[in-house]
Order: sequence, then C-alpha cells, then structure tokens
Amino acid sequence: MTRIGLAYVSGAVPGFEDFGNLPTDIVKENGLVDGLKASDQLDALIIPGGTLIESNDINMDLNKEIKKMAGDGKPIIGICAGFQLLSNQIDIGRKSPVPIVKDGLGIIDVNFSPLITSDRVKAKVFDNSFLVKNQTEDVDGFHTHTYGKVEGDAKPLFYSQVQRMNYGDVNKEAEYNIFSGACNDDGNVIGTMIHGILDENPILVNNLLEQIDAENIDEIYNKNIEVKKYLQSEVGINNNIKVPQLENKPKKPKYLMIGSNGSDSGKTFIMTGLAGAIRKRGYKVALLKVGPDVRDIIPGLYLTKGKMEDFASIKIGHLGWADIESTIKTLNSSDYDIVLIEGVMSVFTGLLNEKVPFSAAEIAMSSNIPMILASGVNKGGIESAAIDLVSHANMLEKFGVSVEAILLNKVYNENIFDNVVPYIKNNTNVKKVLKLPKLKSADMRGFIPEVEIRYELFTSHAMDLIENNLNIDEIIDMAREVEFEKIYSFEEIKSKVI
Repeated sequence: MTRIGLAYVSGAVPGFEDFGNLPTDIVKENGLVDGLKASDQLDALIIPGGTLIESNDINMDLNKEIKKMAGDGKPIIGICAGFQLLSNQIDIGRKSPVPIVKDGLGIIDVNFSPLITSDRVKAKVFDNSFLVKNQTEDVDGFHTHTYGKVEGDAKPLFYSQVQRMNYGDVNKEAEYNIFSGACNDDGNVIGTMIHGILDENPILVNNLLEQIDAENIDEIYNKNIEVKKYLQSEVGINNNIKVPQLENKPKKPKYLMIGSNGSDSGKTFIMTGLAGAIRKRGYKVALLKVGPDVRDIIPGLYLTKGKMEDFASIKIGHLGWADIESTIKTLNSSDYDIVLIEGVMSVFTGLLNEKVPFSAAEIAMSSNIPMILASGVNKGGIESAAIDLVSHANMLEKFGVSVEAILLNKVYNENIFDNVVPYIKNNTNVKKVLKLPKLKSADMRGFIPEVEIRYELFTSHAMDLIENNLNIDEIIDMAREVEFEKIYSFEEIKSKVI
C-alpha cells in the first residue's frame, strides 16, 4: 500500500489542516513507522507547521530519516515550520538586538528571518517541481507566521499576494510580493509558507499521488480517517491526556468571548488554557480571533488538534477573513460544541471608527455573545485593573453585552485581590470575579506569541494554570447559544457612548 507519513512531534500542529486527506501514517521523534525506519516504509512525508525551530523539537533520529528520504528522491513537503526545518538557517531573533540563528537541515537553499503575515492569499506558481505540474492558475491558501521572510537561491515555486505584513497594509497594487515556496534542485523536496496548499488545490494532490504511483486511492483516504482519529484522541502531543467520548453533546454550539481592557492582558494564554481544559472534557472546541492576527489561536489549536477554519479570523473593517454573520451561520450548523472567541486589544479599541464593526465589543453586540472580561494587573497594579474593569463592564452592559465574569490575571497579592472583589461586585452587575496568579517561569521568551513561542511549554503552563485556578464546568456554563442579529450603525454606537 502507498504510505504517506505525517510528522507528529511536540511543537507541530498536525491538525491545523487536512493535508489533502493524504497522511496514512504517523511519524514520531524516533523516525520510525511501525517500529521500522520511515525512509524504508514511506513513499512521501509531510512536515506540518508549528514551532519546530523555536522548540528544537525534531531530534536527530527523525532528521536522519528526512535526509535519507530526500536523498532517495522521495517527495517531502514542509509547510511553514516544516519549510524552515528544510532550509539552511532561521533567524528567530524578532525584537532581539542581534540575530538568534537556528540551523535547518540545509536541503532547500533558503534562509528565514522575521516577517509577520496572517492573510488569506493567492500565489503565483513557478513550474520547478512535479507538485505544480499543470497548475496554470494561482493557488489558494493562507499565511500565518512570525518568521516568514524567505531569501535564497533555491528554485522558486510560489510568490504570494500578501496585503498586510508586520501589522500594516502594504500591497495596494496586489503584487506577488512574498517569496512563499521553493524546492531543492531535484524538485522532490518542497517547502512553502502557504497553509492549506493541499486542501485547497486538488491538482497538487493529484500530482503528489501520481508521483508516488498511488494505486488504491480509497485505501489512502480510509487510512487517513484512522490517522485523524488518532490525532483527535489526545490533548496536545505525546502527553497522555486522552479525550473522552462525550455522551450528551449539545445540539448547537455555545459561544464565549475572552475580551479585555487592553493588550498584554493574557487573552491568548487564558484562551489556550481554556481550549485544552474544555477539550479534555470531550467537547469539540472551535477557536476564533477577532481581527486578522490568527496566530493567537494557534496554541489553542495545538491542544485541541483543531483546524484553522476559513472563518477563524472575524472581520473588523477591512481586516480579517470572514464576517460575523456568515461565521455564526456556519458554526451553528457545524459539529462544534463550544466556540471560544479571542478579542483584540481592548474590547472598545476601534469602537468609534466609522467603519462597522471595528471592535470586539461590536462583534459581541451583533450576536449577544457572552464575555469573560480579563485584565492583566502587571502594569498598573490590581487596584487600577479593578477600576478599569468596572468601567469596561458597565459600558459593555450599556451596549447589551453580558459580562459573565471578570478575571484578574497575573495576580501577585491575594489580599489585595480579596479587597477589590467587593468593589467590583458592588459597582457592576457581574456576579463572578476570578483570578489567575502570576506565572513564574525561567524562560519567558518562549511565552510571547508575537515574538517567539514554544507551543509545548506555553500550552502546558496555560492548561495547568487554568485547571488549578478556575472551575472549568462553571466556565462552560457561561457559554450560550447565539444567533446573529445585526451590526450596529456608527450613529447607534455614538448614541450609546454619548
């Protein structure tokens, strides 16, 4: 039987996309498939995205098998971090005064350095590999990465149209402005920054199947179903947290937004921990982000093995992938049980932009989405955070948004927290006031999604902190079924503010 491997190692996101429903076998850190060397058993290999470089999570055993397959002329497709692994070197020194260089395997002659993009894209194709044979039109997919600047002498495969990079609009002329795919000289080893490249472009899938002389295609797809069941059987990767079968699944998904009073509140950390803890109870969890920066939900998807859905980025203004109305409609007919939505900056950032919606508050208003309102206390102290949260909660109530709980994050003094709880409860209608303690870790660089993140480290700490300090069943009960109602006009918003 034709066998296509999928690298399944800590720091990878093997559930992030379907990879054309092709993987038939899991390949772990030891480089073995059914106890035998992957290079002897596999016809092709797919290396998914993740934090393989930041985390140093692919060891020498698997590296040897990758090099052996490449030398034998077998197809290897590396996506995002998988591409980085196949490259010469990667500078992961974003916001560092000097480069922080990690070595790749040197199979594809390119180097990587910091560049942030999170767009749905179309990409121009260059005929330098079997993979793109007969692909005369642009390919579709999406970018979501921090270290995506590709430079080098390798044969190009793709150049993407990227509208935004490093948080700014840059491409009004719709040029193919990002080098996003390349191959080795023989064309059998392919690297690309385009996620969904096999899911959204069937010609590429057919080319791969032809290249490896696949005969019984149905058998491949049936084996892929088993692979997906395996992926969904545990929370995270290789940590022995099994997902139970849920007996009484909700008929429709229930929604909960994690909003805040500003950046650096810990929304991503909180959402990641909740995603893992809720998945651990057997619920299928959808993760969404208000606005374009879907990188924030990837740590949660690492735990849930969820897909980066076409609607994962909720549009605000011209930023994002899918409007809230179509997103709610799609989700309400899906098999998801719980939908967690991460806000952007403060829930009110963008509220008075004449383009609507332009804030997390407006997204919540549009569909009566309940909210946990969080604030980090590390900047102005617990007292200032409490005062700010009261103001935010009362304004949200004025807008008709139900704040189910207020959460103070990074709490450093329990006595001060206990003293502000009555103030919050006496000055809002919020019944639940929750806290998370300040996280103490020796390696905080691996905890910053916008700079450098190590998924295994980040997610394990997030789950531990959430499960040890919050009542997960209570959090689940805060979620509600919703329906889209309306987008409030700019004049309606101004009238409520004034």
